[in-house]
Amino acid sequence: MATFLLWLILIVICWPLALLAIVLYPIVWLLLLPFRLLGFAVDLSFSFIRNLVMLPFTLMKR
Repeated sequence: MATFLLWLILIVICWPLALLAIVLYPIVWLLLLPFRLLGFAVDLSFSFIRNLVMLPFTLMKR
């Protein structure tokens, strides 16, 4: 709801900037999508390595 109100304020104050933002947002989102997927893959890899290293301690705890 707050985002919608901010868009309305932006349209009233500076409508060309609002239109440019509406047009460019999907393009920027598509350009950044591979980096999000790469970050997700790296995060999963580090999580896997951490769990692999911590496995003996987890087994000893039980």
